[in-house]
Amino acid sequence: MTTSIQARKDVYSRVTDKIITDLEQGVRPWMKPWNAEHAAGRITRPLRHNGAPYNGINVLMLWSAAVDHGYAAPIWMTYKQAAELGAHVRKGEKGEPVVYANTLTRTETDEATGEEIDQTIPFMKGYTVFNVEQIEDLPEHYYELAEPVLDP
Repeated sequence: MTTSIQARKDVYSRVTDKIITDLEQGVRPWMKPWNAEHAAGRITRPLRHNGAPYNGINVLMLWSAAVDHGYAAPIWMTYKQAAELGAHVRKGEKGEPVVYANTLTRTETDEATGEEIDQTIPFMKGYTVFNVEQIEDLPEHYYELAEPVLDP
């Protein structure tokens, strides 16, 4: 088995295993485990370091991790992204898996006809991210609590 196929199966296995573990513990990962404490008064999906929301299975995975570890902050980033911001992940902290899925388009020439054919190739890559509550020395706005929003 090639390394890329093995890596893909590992990502699938990690995601599946996490969901099964949550279900066995009575956690329903599709139920709203979010907290608006850090979200400027809004309920939000988990966010990347640049404020873009995560999509797909990553939302369930990061909500589940936030509940498991008691994180109120919705912002997540890689070790490298934290370092680029002059911050560092605290020693001993464990990250959470997320996946990036996309497609590549490769143009190939059909040997029989000489015609060029575009072939779409799906791929998936796994990353490890850390919640901002696991990271020290980030710019202050990553740690700010939202002001309570009161309904008039």
